[in-house]
Amino acid sequence: MKKILMACGVSAMAIMTSCGGGDKWHIDGKISGLADSDIVVLEGSNQGYWYPMDTLDISSDGSFKYSHEAQGYPDIYRLRVGDNSIYFPIDSIETVTITADAPDIAGTHTIKGTPQALNLFRVDSMLVANGDAVITNQNLKRQLGQMLLADPAGIVTYYIISKKVDGKPLFNPAVKEDLRLIGAVANAFSEKRPSDPRTGYLKRLYLDNRPSSSTSSNQLVASEVKAFEINLFDNAGKAHSLLELTESGKVVLLNFTAYTAEDSPAFNVALNKVYEKYHQQGLEIYQVSVDNDEYTWKQTAKNLPWITVLNNIADGGEVLNKYNVVSIPTIFLFNRNGELVSRVTDINTLDSEIARLL
Repeated sequence: MKKILMACGVSAMAIMTSCGGGDKWHIDGKISGLADSDIVVLEGSNQGYWYPMDTLDISSDGSFKYSHEAQGYPDIYRLRVGDNSIYFPIDSIETVTITADAPDIAGTHTIKGTPQALNLFRVDSMLVANGDAVITNQNLKRQLGQMLLADPAGIVTYYIISKKVDGKPLFNPAVKEDLRLIGAVANAFSEKRPSDPRTGYLKRLYLDNRPSSSTSSNQLVASEVKAFEINLFDNAGKAHSLLELTESGKVVLLNFTAYTAEDSPAFNVALNKVYEKYHQQGLEIYQVSVDNDEYTWKQTAKNLPWITVLNNIADGGEVLNKYNVVSIPTIFLFNRNGELVSRVTDINTLDSEIARLL
Protein backbone atom coordinates (compact mmCIF):
# COMPACT_ATOMS: atom_id res chain seq x y z
CA MET A 1 0.00 0.00 0.00
CA LYS A 2 1.14 3.53 -0.67
CA LYS A 3 1.02 6.47 1.71
CA ILE A 4 0.09 9.89 0.30
CA LEU A 5 2.19 12.81 1.51
CA MET A 6 -0.20 15.53 2.59
CA ALA A 7 2.26 18.44 2.27
CA CYS A 8 5.52 19.35 0.57
CA GLY A 9 7.55 19.16 3.81
CA VAL A 10 9.05 15.85 4.86
CA SER A 11 7.40 16.14 8.28
CA ALA A 12 3.95 15.64 6.76
CA MET A 13 1.73 12.87 8.07
CA ALA A 14 0.82 10.03 5.73
CA ILE A 15 -2.55 8.47 5.02
CA MET A 16 -3.66 5.37 3.22
CA THR A 17 -5.05 5.67 -0.28
CA SER A 18 -8.50 4.30 -0.91
CA CYS A 19 -9.69 2.45 -3.95
CA GLY A 20 -12.92 1.06 -5.29
CA GLY A 21 -13.60 -2.57 -5.89
CA GLY A 22 -14.65 -4.41 -9.01
CA ASP A 23 -13.93 -3.22 -12.52
CA LYS A 24 -15.19 0.34 -12.15
CA TRP A 25 -13.67 3.65 -11.15
CA HIS A 26 -15.53 5.93 -8.77
CA ILE A 27 -15.85 9.63 -8.02
CA ASP A 28 -17.66 11.20 -5.10
CA GLY A 29 -17.76 14.49 -3.29
CA LYS A 30 -19.79 17.67 -2.97
CA ILE A 31 -20.36 20.81 -5.04
CA SER A 32 -21.92 23.49 -2.86
CA GLY A 33 -23.90 26.47 -4.09
CA LEU A 34 -25.33 24.96 -7.27
CA ALA A 35 -28.39 26.68 -8.72
CA ASP A 36 -31.49 24.61 -9.48
CA SER A 37 -30.80 25.02 -13.18
CA ASP A 38 -27.15 23.91 -12.99
CA ILE A 39 -26.25 20.63 -14.67
CA VAL A 40 -23.03 18.80 -13.74
CA VAL A 41 -21.72 17.11 -16.88
CA LEU A 42 -19.06 14.40 -16.93
CA GLU A 43 -16.87 14.75 -20.02
CA GLY A 44 -14.15 12.67 -21.61
CA SER A 45 -11.37 13.78 -23.92
CA ASN A 46 -10.20 12.63 -27.32
CA GLN A 47 -6.78 14.27 -27.73
CA GLY A 48 -8.04 17.61 -26.48
CA TYR A 49 -11.60 17.44 -27.86
CA TRP A 50 -14.07 17.14 -24.98
CA TYR A 51 -17.35 15.24 -25.33
CA PRO A 52 -20.20 14.62 -22.84
CA MET A 53 -20.33 11.15 -21.27
CA ASP A 54 -23.07 11.53 -18.66
CA THR A 55 -24.76 13.91 -16.24
CA LEU A 56 -24.39 13.47 -12.48
CA ASP A 57 -27.26 13.12 -10.05
CA ILE A 58 -26.68 15.78 -7.41
CA SER A 59 -28.35 15.65 -3.99
CA SER A 60 -29.99 18.71 -2.47
CA ASP A 61 -26.86 19.42 -0.42
CA GLY A 62 -24.59 19.14 -3.49
CA SER A 63 -23.18 15.67 -2.76
CA PHE A 64 -22.77 13.04 -5.47
CA LYS A 65 -21.46 9.55 -6.23
CA TYR A 66 -20.73 8.12 -9.65
CA SER A 67 -19.15 4.96 -11.09
CA HIS A 68 -17.97 4.09 -14.58
CA GLU A 69 -16.50 1.05 -16.27
CA ALA A 70 -12.69 1.04 -16.28
CA GLN A 71 -11.23 1.22 -19.78
CA GLY A 72 -7.82 -0.39 -19.25
CA TYR A 73 -5.57 2.66 -19.52
CA PRO A 74 -5.26 5.96 -17.59
CA ASP A 75 -7.19 8.99 -18.75
CA ILE A 76 -8.22 12.53 -17.84
CA TYR A 77 -11.87 13.46 -17.30
CA ARG A 78 -13.62 16.62 -16.20
CA LEU A 79 -16.77 17.79 -14.46
CA ARG A 80 -18.28 20.84 -16.14
CA VAL A 81 -20.87 23.31 -14.87
CA GLY A 82 -21.51 25.91 -17.57
CA ASP A 83 -18.10 27.20 -18.68
CA ASN A 84 -16.35 26.08 -15.48
CA SER A 85 -14.53 22.72 -15.29
CA ILE A 86 -12.73 20.49 -12.80
CA TYR A 87 -10.17 18.08 -14.30
CA PHE A 88 -9.29 14.77 -12.65
CA PRO A 89 -7.23 11.68 -13.58
CA ILE A 90 -8.31 8.05 -13.46
CA ASP A 91 -5.73 5.26 -13.64
CA SER A 92 -7.82 2.11 -13.29
CA ILE A 93 -10.36 1.30 -10.56
CA GLU A 94 -9.65 3.84 -7.83
CA THR A 95 -11.87 6.42 -6.12
CA VAL A 96 -11.32 10.17 -6.52
CA THR A 97 -13.02 12.66 -4.20
CA ILE A 98 -13.90 16.14 -5.47
CA THR A 99 -15.21 19.16 -3.56
CA ALA A 100 -15.96 22.64 -4.91
CA ASP A 101 -18.12 25.74 -4.52
CA ALA A 102 -20.24 26.97 -7.41
CA PRO A 103 -20.19 28.98 -9.54
CA ASP A 104 -16.35 29.09 -9.64
CA ILE A 105 -15.78 25.35 -9.33
CA ALA A 106 -12.44 25.62 -11.16
CA GLY A 107 -11.03 28.12 -8.67
CA THR A 108 -12.42 26.58 -5.47
CA HIS A 109 -12.13 22.84 -6.01
CA THR A 110 -9.98 20.21 -4.32
CA ILE A 111 -9.34 16.67 -5.51
CA LYS A 112 -7.79 13.79 -3.59
CA GLY A 113 -7.77 10.03 -3.28
CA THR A 114 -4.78 8.99 -5.42
CA PRO A 115 -1.24 10.26 -6.04
CA GLN A 116 -2.25 11.17 -9.61
CA ALA A 117 -5.20 13.20 -8.32
CA LEU A 118 -2.95 15.13 -5.94
CA ASN A 119 -0.44 15.74 -8.74
CA LEU A 120 -3.08 17.10 -11.10
CA PHE A 121 -4.58 19.28 -8.37
CA ARG A 122 -1.12 20.66 -7.69
CA VAL A 123 -0.69 21.51 -11.38
CA ASP A 124 -4.06 23.23 -11.62
CA SER A 125 -3.41 25.16 -8.40
CA MET A 126 -0.13 26.44 -9.85
CA LEU A 127 -1.88 27.51 -13.05
CA VAL A 128 -4.70 29.30 -11.22
CA ALA A 129 -2.22 31.08 -8.91
CA ASN A 130 -0.33 32.50 -11.90
CA GLY A 131 -3.42 33.74 -13.75
CA ASP A 132 -2.89 35.29 -17.18
CA ALA A 133 0.92 35.11 -16.84
CA VAL A 134 1.03 31.31 -17.06
CA ILE A 135 2.38 31.09 -20.61
CA THR A 136 5.19 33.62 -20.03
CA ASN A 137 6.17 32.56 -16.51
CA GLN A 138 9.47 30.76 -17.06
CA ASN A 139 9.85 29.78 -13.41
CA LEU A 140 6.46 28.05 -13.53
CA LYS A 141 7.42 26.34 -16.78
CA ARG A 142 10.61 25.03 -15.14
CA GLN A 143 8.62 23.63 -12.21
CA LEU A 144 6.14 21.95 -14.53
CA GLY A 145 9.01 20.64 -16.64
CA GLN A 146 10.54 19.02 -13.56
CA MET A 147 7.21 17.41 -12.73
CA LEU A 148 6.80 15.85 -16.15
CA LEU A 149 10.41 14.66 -16.35
CA ALA A 150 9.98 13.00 -12.96
CA ASP A 151 7.15 10.87 -14.40
CA PRO A 152 7.46 11.10 -18.20
CA ALA A 153 4.93 8.32 -18.92
CA GLY A 154 2.36 9.49 -16.36
CA ILE A 155 -1.17 10.59 -17.16
CA VAL A 156 -0.65 13.93 -15.36
CA THR A 157 2.41 14.48 -17.56
CA TYR A 158 0.17 14.07 -20.60
CA TYR A 159 -2.22 16.59 -19.05
CA ILE A 160 0.62 19.12 -18.68
CA ILE A 161 1.86 18.60 -22.24
CA SER A 162 -1.61 18.88 -23.77
CA LYS A 163 -2.82 21.76 -21.57
CA LYS A 164 -3.91 24.95 -23.31
CA VAL A 165 -4.38 28.35 -21.67
CA ASP A 166 -6.59 30.82 -23.57
CA GLY A 167 -6.20 28.61 -26.62
CA LYS A 168 -2.39 28.60 -26.46
CA PRO A 169 -0.39 25.44 -25.60
CA LEU A 170 1.34 25.57 -22.25
CA PHE A 171 4.25 23.72 -23.84
CA ASN A 172 4.60 25.00 -27.38
CA PRO A 173 6.16 22.52 -29.86
CA ALA A 174 7.43 25.49 -31.89
CA VAL A 175 9.75 26.39 -28.98
CA LYS A 176 12.96 24.32 -28.93
CA GLU A 177 13.06 23.77 -25.16
CA ASP A 178 9.39 22.79 -25.05
CA LEU A 179 9.81 20.42 -28.00
CA ARG A 180 12.66 18.65 -26.19
CA LEU A 181 10.31 17.95 -23.26
CA ILE A 182 7.57 16.79 -25.62
CA GLY A 183 10.10 14.41 -27.19
CA ALA A 184 11.05 13.00 -23.78
CA VAL A 185 7.39 12.35 -22.98
CA ALA A 186 6.74 10.82 -26.42
CA ASN A 187 9.68 8.46 -25.92
CA ALA A 188 8.49 7.45 -22.47
CA PHE A 189 4.95 6.74 -23.71
CA SER A 190 6.35 4.75 -26.65
CA GLU A 191 8.35 2.59 -24.26
CA LYS A 192 5.91 2.25 -21.37
CA ARG A 193 2.50 2.67 -23.03
CA PRO A 194 2.80 1.51 -26.66
CA SER A 195 -0.93 0.65 -26.90
CA ASP A 196 -2.13 3.83 -25.21
CA PRO A 197 -4.14 5.92 -27.70
CA ARG A 198 -2.24 9.04 -26.62
CA THR A 199 1.14 7.60 -27.61
CA GLY A 200 0.58 8.07 -31.34
CA TYR A 201 -0.60 11.64 -30.79
CA LEU A 202 2.51 12.53 -28.76
CA LYS A 203 4.84 11.00 -31.36
CA ARG A 204 3.15 12.92 -34.16
CA LEU A 205 3.25 16.12 -32.14
CA TYR A 206 7.00 15.73 -31.71
CA LEU A 207 7.85 14.52 -35.21
CA ASP A 208 5.67 17.11 -36.96
CA ASN A 209 7.50 19.93 -35.20
CA ARG A 210 11.11 18.71 -35.46
CA PRO A 211 13.52 20.81 -37.52
CA SER A 212 13.61 19.55 -41.11
CA SER A 213 17.32 18.71 -40.78
CA SER A 214 16.54 15.94 -38.28
CA THR A 215 16.82 12.27 -39.14
CA SER A 216 14.14 10.08 -40.69
CA SER A 217 10.60 11.16 -39.87
CA ASN A 218 9.72 7.55 -39.10
CA GLN A 219 12.17 7.40 -36.22
CA LEU A 220 11.56 9.14 -32.92
CA VAL A 221 14.70 10.88 -31.70
CA ALA A 222 15.49 10.03 -28.09
CA SER A 223 15.51 12.89 -25.60
CA GLU A 224 17.73 12.31 -22.57
CA VAL A 225 16.07 12.72 -19.19
CA LYS A 226 18.85 13.05 -16.63
CA ALA A 227 18.67 12.87 -12.86
CA PHE A 228 17.90 15.83 -10.65
CA GLU A 229 20.75 15.93 -8.16
CA ILE A 230 20.35 14.57 -4.63
CA ASN A 231 23.36 14.89 -2.32
CA LEU A 232 22.50 13.65 1.16
CA PHE A 233 24.27 11.84 4.00
CA ASP A 234 24.14 8.19 5.02
CA ASN A 235 24.05 6.89 8.60
CA ALA A 236 27.86 7.08 8.81
CA GLY A 237 27.93 10.76 7.80
CA LYS A 238 29.15 10.18 4.23
CA ALA A 239 27.59 12.23 1.41
CA HIS A 240 26.29 10.41 -1.67
CA SER A 241 25.59 12.11 -5.00
CA LEU A 242 22.79 10.57 -7.05
CA LEU A 243 24.06 12.31 -10.18
CA GLU A 244 27.51 10.73 -9.80
CA LEU A 245 25.92 7.33 -9.25
CA THR A 246 23.79 7.58 -12.40
CA GLU A 247 26.91 8.50 -14.38
CA SER A 248 28.79 5.40 -13.18
CA GLY A 249 27.41 3.08 -15.87
CA LYS A 250 25.11 1.24 -13.47
CA VAL A 251 21.37 0.78 -13.52
CA VAL A 252 20.16 2.86 -10.58
CA LEU A 253 16.98 2.37 -8.60
CA LEU A 254 15.98 5.56 -6.77
CA ASN A 255 13.51 4.97 -3.96
CA PHE A 256 11.74 7.43 -1.66
CA THR A 257 10.50 5.71 1.48
CA ALA A 258 9.92 5.97 5.24
CA TYR A 259 11.27 3.28 7.52
CA THR A 260 8.63 4.09 10.15
CA ALA A 261 5.82 3.24 7.70
CA GLU A 262 3.94 0.08 8.59
CA ASP A 263 4.71 -1.67 5.32
CA SER A 264 8.38 -0.60 5.17
CA PRO A 265 9.89 -3.95 6.32
CA ALA A 266 7.97 -5.91 3.68
CA PHE A 267 8.85 -3.35 1.02
CA ASN A 268 12.58 -3.54 1.86
CA VAL A 269 12.41 -7.35 1.69
CA ALA A 270 11.07 -7.01 -1.86
CA LEU A 271 13.84 -4.56 -2.73
CA ASN A 272 16.45 -6.89 -1.27
CA LYS A 273 15.32 -9.71 -3.55
CA VAL A 274 16.03 -7.70 -6.69
CA TYR A 275 19.22 -6.25 -5.17
CA GLU A 276 20.66 -9.69 -4.42
CA LYS A 277 19.62 -10.94 -7.85
CA TYR A 278 20.97 -8.06 -9.94
CA HIS A 279 23.61 -6.19 -7.89
CA GLN A 280 26.51 -8.15 -9.38
CA GLN A 281 25.14 -7.40 -12.86
CA GLY A 282 25.25 -3.66 -12.26
CA LEU A 283 22.22 -2.64 -10.16
CA GLU A 284 22.60 -0.07 -7.40
CA ILE A 285 19.91 1.28 -5.08
CA TYR A 286 19.84 4.87 -3.81
CA GLN A 287 17.21 4.99 -1.06
CA VAL A 288 16.00 8.31 0.34
CA SER A 289 14.17 8.15 3.66
CA VAL A 290 11.80 10.93 4.72
CA ASP A 291 11.63 9.77 8.35
CA ASN A 292 11.50 12.40 11.08
CA ASP A 293 12.93 9.99 13.65
CA GLU A 294 16.65 9.99 12.85
CA TYR A 295 17.49 7.35 15.46
CA THR A 296 15.01 4.85 14.01
CA TRP A 297 16.28 5.61 10.51
CA LYS A 298 19.90 4.94 11.54
CA GLN A 299 19.02 1.63 13.19
CA THR A 300 17.38 0.42 9.99
CA ALA A 301 19.83 2.00 7.54
CA LYS A 302 22.91 0.36 9.07
CA ASN A 303 21.47 -3.09 8.28
CA LEU A 304 20.74 -2.42 4.60
CA PRO A 305 23.30 -3.30 1.87
CA TRP A 306 22.55 -0.41 -0.50
CA ILE A 307 22.99 3.37 -0.30
CA THR A 308 20.64 4.84 2.30
CA VAL A 309 20.38 8.59 2.91
CA LEU A 310 18.08 10.77 5.00
CA ASN A 311 16.05 13.74 3.79
CA ASN A 312 15.01 15.17 7.15
CA ILE A 313 13.03 18.24 8.21
CA ALA A 314 16.05 20.53 7.89
CA ASP A 315 16.58 19.42 4.27
CA GLY A 316 13.05 20.51 3.34
CA GLY A 317 10.88 19.31 0.48
CA GLU A 318 12.87 20.52 -2.55
CA VAL A 319 14.01 17.04 -3.55
CA LEU A 320 10.50 15.64 -3.17
CA ASN A 321 9.09 18.43 -5.33
CA LYS A 322 11.69 17.93 -8.06
CA TYR A 323 10.80 14.26 -8.33
CA ASN A 324 7.08 14.96 -7.92
CA VAL A 325 6.85 12.62 -4.92
CA VAL A 326 3.41 12.69 -3.32
CA SER A 327 3.29 9.14 -2.01
CA ILE A 328 5.67 6.63 -0.49
CA PRO A 329 7.16 4.33 -1.48
CA THR A 330 8.02 5.81 -4.88
CA ILE A 331 10.49 4.14 -7.28
CA PHE A 332 12.39 5.48 -10.31
CA LEU A 333 14.78 3.62 -12.62
CA PHE A 334 17.76 5.09 -14.48
CA ASN A 335 19.48 3.17 -17.28
CA ARG A 336 23.24 2.74 -17.71
CA ASN A 337 23.41 6.03 -19.62
CA GLY A 338 22.05 7.90 -16.61
CA GLU A 339 18.65 8.53 -18.23
CA LEU A 340 15.47 8.43 -16.19
CA VAL A 341 13.45 5.82 -18.03
CA SER A 342 10.74 4.66 -15.66
CA ARG A 343 8.62 5.49 -12.65
CA VAL A 344 7.62 2.10 -11.26
CA THR A 345 4.07 2.05 -9.92
CA ASP A 346 3.74 -1.72 -9.37
CA ILE A 347 6.51 -3.44 -7.42
CA ASN A 348 5.43 -6.75 -8.96
CA THR A 349 6.89 -5.51 -12.28
CA LEU A 350 10.15 -4.30 -10.73
CA ASP A 351 12.14 -7.47 -11.45
CA SER A 352 11.25 -7.52 -15.16
CA GLU A 353 11.85 -3.78 -15.57
CA ILE A 354 15.33 -4.01 -14.04
CA ALA A 355 16.19 -7.11 -16.09
CA ARG A 356 15.27 -5.21 -19.25
CA LEU A 357 17.79 -2.44 -18.43
CA LEU A 358 20.74 -4.67 -17.50
